[in-house]
Amino acid sequence: MNQDIFVAIEHLRGKVSDISYVMLAAAHDLAESTGGKVVAILLGHNAQGLAGNLNADQVLFVDHALLADFNPEAYHKILAGIISENEPRAVLFGHTTIGMDTVGGISAQLGLPLVSSVRTIEANSKVISQICGGKIMAECELPDSTALLTLVPGGYKPEQGQSTQTPSITTVSAQVLDGLRIKLNQYIEPDTSDIDISKEPLLIAVGRGIQNQDNISLAEELAQAVGGVVCASRPVVDQGWMPTSRLVGKSGSTVKPKIYMAMGISGAPEHVEAITGSDVIIAINTDPAAPIFNIAKYGTTADLFDLVPVLTEQIRNIKG
Repeated sequence: MNQDIFVAIEHLRGKVSDISYVMLAAAHDLAESTGGKVVAILLGHNAQGLAGNLNADQVLFVDHALLADFNPEAYHKILAGIISENEPRAVLFGHTTIGMDTVGGISAQLGLPLVSSVRTIEANSKVISQICGGKIMAECELPDSTALLTLVPGGYKPEQGQSTQTPSITTVSAQVLDGLRIKLNQYIEPDTSDIDISKEPLLIAVGRGIQNQDNISLAEELAQAVGGVVCASRPVVDQGWMPTSRLVGKSGSTVKPKIYMAMGISGAPEHVEAITGSDVIIAINTDPAAPIFNIAKYGTTADLFDLVPVLTEQIRNIKG
């Protein structure tokens, strides 16, 4: 086993996902403890250009037509082969639909330990994971054998995993991928008839704490007062209270506004993943242990039903 830290890069429709940069940042912290290199694994087809700004010492690029889109079966076969052949100290995956679709099977096949929901990696290879929706932090030492880790967003900024220098790229031959049982039939583009929340500079986001559809008007009035747009977390959209075009999260839009105000949002990993690029995050949640406070620059445990109407009125008064 060598001391290198491998990172399984995620990308979609020609764009590297922010979680990949978060993993690269964490990999460098871990590599400082092990004394190894940071090696990114990039799977795709004609996708070598995606390696251009990866903050890695080396990129292993696997090019195959069947890797043009994510396929968990294909990823499993290739990544298991690379891990088995190289025996790195650790391999980082995103705690995402892509990462979780892949890492469990690899752990079972190769008999390797899996540490999930990792937020940060500290000195001496101490791994900090969040459990119970981020309300509890659990510490463990990096397992002795090759360890598989899944990373959640929030512990590192995506910018830390980016570089202005193109890393060394090594092309790796793909294993035979004929006879795959899983294939992509269609990629469904999201609805674009509504406002594109990914381009809005000020977002007022509502979560489960808004309680019912009628209360969304509180957020809409505040958004109108400050010149922002209302968006939502998954529970609100699942209830049909807002359209999917307003969904923020790993199954919705990734947003990078100047201000992101989260009202009644706990801060689950799948939501946090999509908002870490925001310049300023403001959280309103009556639960002081809500994980959203871990990434918020400003926060309050005041009841949103008491605070928001007053805030809206004050802003209107200031603006005349």
